[in-house]
Amino acid sequence: MRESPYPLERYVGMRCYASDTPGIGGRLRERAEDFAVDEVSFSPGKTGPYLICRLTKRNWEMQRAAREIARKLSISHRRVSWTGTKDTHALTSQLIALYNVTEDEVARVSLKDIEIVPVGRSEHPLALGDHIGNKFSITIRDCHSPDLGGEVAAVTETCCRGIPNYFGIQRFGVVRPITHLVGLHILRGDLEGAVNCYVGKACPAELPGTRAARQEYLQSQDPAAALRSFPVTLTYERAMLHYLVSHPGDYRGALFSLPPRLLSLFVSAFQSCLYNCVLSTRMERQPDFSSPEPGDWLLFADGREDRVTPPMLQTARALVSRGRCSVAIRIPGAHPPDPGGEDDRVMASLLEQYGISHGDFARASELIGTRYEGALRPVPLRTTVTSQIEGTDVTLSFELGPGQYATTVCREFMKADPAAMV
Repeated sequence: MRESPYPLERYVGMRCYASDTPGIGGRLRERAEDFAVDEVSFSPGKTGPYLICRLTKRNWEMQRAAREIARKLSISHRRVSWTGTKDTHALTSQLIALYNVTEDEVARVSLKDIEIVPVGRSEHPLALGDHIGNKFSITIRDCHSPDLGGEVAAVTETCCRGIPNYFGIQRFGVVRPITHLVGLHILRGDLEGAVNCYVGKACPAELPGTRAARQEYLQSQDPAAALRSFPVTLTYERAMLHYLVSHPGDYRGALFSLPPRLLSLFVSAFQSCLYNCVLSTRMERQPDFSSPEPGDWLLFADGREDRVTPPMLQTARALVSRGRCSVAIRIPGAHPPDPGGEDDRVMASLLEQYGISHGDFARASELIGTRYEGALRPVPLRTTVTSQIEGTDVTLSFELGPGQYATTVCREFMKADPAAMV
């Protein structure tokens, strides 16, 4: 195990690496093709009001792509759904569902670096996690390890055994890691604070003009003045400001001017940060972090859950070693779990520190219309990685399940500043 030296990673709970290598360094995403993602999906049907399409995009953020597609189709962006939010600076392929749209209408859509191909129909929209997984082909350029082959081989072996199944940096924002903070405000019932955080919290990596505009808004609380200084590229912030101009003081309405999927991500980002913190604490306490101990949760492939008791400890370790189940951490939500293991106690301590109760998740669920019930998430991420080395460039190919992050794999190899992985 090795500790991360990067403040941004530590800020969102990603304090550890599973491997001991110094890191190959390098850079991700020199070009979009260096980060290729191909969603593995279930085959769609042939009937239903939802047109299922294969969306291929290059250097497009998913929320923005959905809004532009909806604009071209003259429909609400709420009629566009998808199963997973892929990386922005990448070449990605995935399914989307378009409600009450025809193949001919889709054929007339023309957007740079976007291709939409109808592949079937469905009776239902697509929901997050409704896919099998993702295949990745990622090139890390300009690596600087003196033993590049040896390091790649060592980390590849670690990935087979298991690396920490962190929620990646992009879950919180690399340039502006505030998503989980907005979620914390929502959980506390401070909707004004949530809006002010999203619109006004400036971060060092932003452009100077953008930072100045955010700081000015926080000081003045004048949305009309802010609209004159906020860059037009900040479409979500400007939507909130426009709403506040016409509805002064209605911070709930300002939040709801955001796309539903984006709004739902704030609270789940806070849950993700809590999970990362508990996982890191587990690794610091127990280097063999994927091995079960009394009180741990076990999650089986069929979704069954179990708790490790002292009498069944050896059985649990045998099941984990055979790949029948994984040690898991319970992400908090509206329903309080039965307390038991050390991970549960660490999580309870964090919630107390932030002043958040399980009832706060229930109230947030009612407000936003998204269920924050809490769930078990496996502690290890295991995958088989194949690699190709050409000079100082390394190409990694692997497959992950829904909700797992390719950058979590890449960071184990690179051990580089998160800014190099944007």
